[in-house]
Amino acid sequence: MTTLRALVIAFSMYSQIPMPQFTWQDKEMKYAFCFFPWVGAAIGGITMFWWWFCGKFSVGNVAFAMIGTAIPLAVTGGFHVDGFMDTMDAFHSYQPREKKLEILKDSHIGAFSVICLVLYELIYIGAYSEIDAVRQAGIVAAGFFLSRCLSGIAAMTFPGAKKEGLLYMFTSKAHERAVKTALFLQTASVAVLMLYLDGVTGVAVLVGAGLTFLYYYKKCKKELGGITGDTEGYFVTVCECVIVVAAAVCGIIR
Repeated sequence: MTTLRALVIAFSMYSQIPMPQFTWQDKEMKYAFCFFPWVGAAIGGITMFWWWFCGKFSVGNVAFAMIGTAIPLAVTGGFHVDGFMDTMDAFHSYQPREKKLEILKDSHIGAFSVICLVLYELIYIGAYSEIDAVRQAGIVAAGFFLSRCLSGIAAMTFPGAKKEGLLYMFTSKAHERAVKTALFLQTASVAVLMLYLDGVTGVAVLVGAGLTFLYYYKKCKKELGGITGDTEGYFVTVCECVIVVAAAVCGIIR
């Protein structure tokens, strides 16, 4: 029952998928992060259905790319994109660290967040429209799982920029050993799946995601002194774009 409730907590927090309502207990929150990647699995499953539907009924390329891009936003309610936009405002403020952390807490959006989001979506939609091979589509779908595995690992291992907020609440209550073990095993499993589906594309996607992970660590350490809930959303969003671009490039050059 504890495991099932931990799964429900993860989906309730990080998705818009309707879940049973109950009072969250510490013993269940200890393991909620173990199931964070499964929100990505749900997105990947819906994405694969959309690709099948487009092939079955000859849906046009524009609709294919636009609706495919909208699926993660619809499932998560834009949860991670919100963090991406806040982080972009903070990074582009060129203010001292304390001021950047204040900007992250500000509910208002600035010009830089809008500009960066438009640029991001244009790149994502353009790359998404180039995904046509079934195996590459499977790797992109698995990428939603991978990005959340890496995000969870970052949450449990990277230094935090502050001792408050949603991220701190979850990580401070988490069973560190169990969560880390689950996340590393899931990361290894999805990496093997990607390599099985298409070796070349799998390698490119894993390298891209790995480099994004390292960049995320260095950027947040330099700019903020650590990570926050908003920067976690930033990482998931950027990592997913890198995965789509890497898969699209492999498809074009092969």
